[in-house]
Amino acid sequence: MKHITGLTLAALMATTAAPALAQSQGDFTLGLGLGWIEPDSGSRTTVGTLNVDGNLRPTLTVEYFIADNLGIELLASWPFQHDINLAGTGKVAETKHLPPTLSLQYHFTNKSSITPFVGAGINYTFFFDDKGKGALAGVPVSLDDSWGLALHAGADVAITEKSAFRVDVRYIDIETDVKVGGAPIGKVKIDPWVFSAAYVMKF
Repeated sequence: MKHITGLTLAALMATTAAPALAQSQGDFTLGLGLGWIEPDSGSRTTVGTLNVDGNLRPTLTVEYFIADNLGIELLASWPFQHDINLAGTGKVAETKHLPPTLSLQYHFTNKSSITPFVGAGINYTFFFDDKGKGALAGVPVSLDDSWGLALHAGADVAITEKSAFRVDVRYIDIETDVKVGGAPIGKVKIDPWVFSAAYVMKF
């Protein structure tokens, strides 16, 4: 019984001693990681159903705390590149985009080493380097830029009092008007889920 009690006490002490990534007004964090963007399954257009492939890219986040546990975060990344496929035809285009996202986030007060957070904000997606491929090789293809809402949730697992490992997921409303050969073919809803992992440092 004493042995079991001793183990229980040791476990409780270890939990209490675990570092916590507390955030106070005036703090800011920098996160370096990787993000996988998984677009919606498909969109119907006048030429058929278009599907956009997923992509993995390095990401960067900067968050400034305007109050205890409440921060404003900016997400940036290396340009994502996507293949665009037409059902029954295959790859017909490719594009690149930058999705800067500004969010207001609340980090829950937690004495353990795991600190969950939630957030919401706005996304601007800038498309560029659009190209026709396969059946559309040489045909001009263009995707309009997009504004939309973004939702965010995740958790920081503290490594030290100044650093943590972060896992998170975002849902971003991205909808773009597409033109082929200068003619509009409809809207493509990309509406991706973004799954990320990062190393976060507090300053």
